[in-house]
Amino acid sequence: MADVRQELHQTQGLVMTAQMRQSLRLLQFSNFDLQSYVDEQLDLNPLLERAQPDTQPPTDRPADDPNTLSPAVQTGSGEAGMDEGRSIYGDSAPRSSGASGAAPTREEGGTGNIPLAERPLRDQIYQQLCLSPAGPQDRLIGAHLIEALDPAGRLGTDPAEIARVLNISPARVEAVRQRMMRFDPPGLFALSLQECLAAQLMEKNRYDPAMAALLDNLDMLARQDLKRLQAACGVSAEDLADMIAELRALNPKPGVEAASETVASVVPDILTYRAASGEWMLELNPDTTPRLVLNSALQTRIALHAQRRDDQTGLTEQLSNANWLIRALQQRSMTILKVSGEIMRRQEAFLTHGVGCLRPLTLRNVADAVQLHESTVSRVTSNKYIATPRGTFALKFFFTTALNGHDGETHSSESIRHTIRQLVNAEPPDAILSDDAIVARLRRDGVDIARRTVAKYRDSLNIPSSVRRRHLKAVSS
Repeated sequence: MADVRQELHQTQGLVMTAQMRQSLRLLQFSNFDLQSYVDEQLDLNPLLERAQPDTQPPTDRPADDPNTLSPAVQTGSGEAGMDEGRSIYGDSAPRSSGASGAAPTREEGGTGNIPLAERPLRDQIYQQLCLSPAGPQDRLIGAHLIEALDPAGRLGTDPAEIARVLNISPARVEAVRQRMMRFDPPGLFALSLQECLAAQLMEKNRYDPAMAALLDNLDMLARQDLKRLQAACGVSAEDLADMIAELRALNPKPGVEAASETVASVVPDILTYRAASGEWMLELNPDTTPRLVLNSALQTRIALHAQRRDDQTGLTEQLSNANWLIRALQQRSMTILKVSGEIMRRQEAFLTHGVGCLRPLTLRNVADAVQLHESTVSRVTSNKYIATPRGTFALKFFFTTALNGHDGETHSSESIRHTIRQLVNAEPPDAILSDDAIVARLRRDGVDIARRTVAKYRDSLNIPSSVRRRHLKAVSS
């Protein structure tokens, strides 16, 4: 019979408490989610209250500094647990609560400073027109097209009439109209329902000969003459049913839906600016960083009137929860500043020179530098935005893959996309760059890149192929 023995083994393990799990959730919250959570806790716990805003005047940002942020992202003062700004080198500096200065320029990949307001349809399209590579004359044509839109998003004026008013060729107006039909939402500026639906199908890459035949015979669809429609499209009954369902999922009046939409505001979590000393500084946006304190007066009053043991127990629990949340918010602020400071320290060349100077960066690089787990850095950078003099960007924007160069130097994939866009924007009408030509240009600059990678990056930038660009420029010239 085998001996029965008792043995004691010691092992190490991490037990996640409810508060630890909640702390990780706080790190990943967007500023909107965090505000909602804090509002909920303020309703549940009477011992918590918002701290009074700090009224200390700004001490470190000169009003005439061209690198300061625009007033749109500098409102209020006082951070949750943070009473000072921080340079991207980790040093402390006096915190400031606001400044005036030149508005940041918009870089590729950034959101810019989007106002919190309901934007009419025309304003939405004007913004897209300004961000497009169109030249001054094409923008003038685009402005006339925008003003000619009817409430449904169709063009209410004949393009030939716009050409007559501007004293330019109708072909030039038509080329601009065709490009703007691909603006968001697609299908705007159409002259007919058929053209509106065709534009939306092209955007989905679903405009084929069968779909074209279906659009040419919308009158048959209206009469439900499906047998003749099937023959006209050259498809089976089952395929025709799928095509009709796909057609009905499109929006025949894209202007109506777009006009009723509210453009969501991107509010930065971190503010970046150049101090008078020349250093780049970071601070948390006080508008998105709730700062809580204990309501000491209420705590004392409740304690004096809490006679029963269960009342005392309840008060102790609320006090413990309140203290935990205050500390958790402070820790969240410190962690966000630590991680974002390391990111911007490594991307200082971007702040000074722009997207073309982005360095390759991974979560592991930052995690090792700040001595945090890679998953923690991932949580910190999720749903967070940073305002810089070059625009407002998601923190994830600064993590880019690396491509090797001929000289052993690595290049950021985002900076290569930026270079591709610059090359295409600068190409003359009589020398459109093929993907192979772009590869040759990049390799001449030391970037070892394949043609398929250039094609992939070009597609991600919504840049048409060289054949399509050559056709568009020929029509518009």
